[in-house]
Amino acid sequence: MENMRKKPRPRRSFTPEFKTEIVDLCQRGDRSVGQVAKDFDLTETAVREWVRQAEARRRWQRRPQGEVIFHSDRGCQYTSGSYAQLARELGVRLSVGRRGSAGTTRWPSRSSRR
Repeated sequence: MENMRKKPRPRRSFTPEFKTEIVDLCQRGDRSVGQVAKDFDLTETAVREWVRQAEARRRWQRRPQGEVIFHSDRGCQYTSGSYAQLARELGVRLSVGRRGSAGTTRWPSRSSRR
């Protein structure tokens, strides 16, 4: 029996315009990344990488000038390590309130409810 292995496909290169069009198709929402990759005979890994790179470029293009401070409560989503890492990468300073200081979310006193 002959060797059943597929020959490796030669490496292809794509223009930035083509990659942008593929990313736009993925982000439109009517087709999955896998479906777009299949339709254009691309690997799903390559398409996902193009989408990731486009999102990173978009984040850096939208960067505000000056210091950005994000203030939040002490919810677990705001105090996680991965959230702090993303904030550092984006140059955002995190700020959390003191423990137990509900401030604006206090229940009204009995006298004000009458």
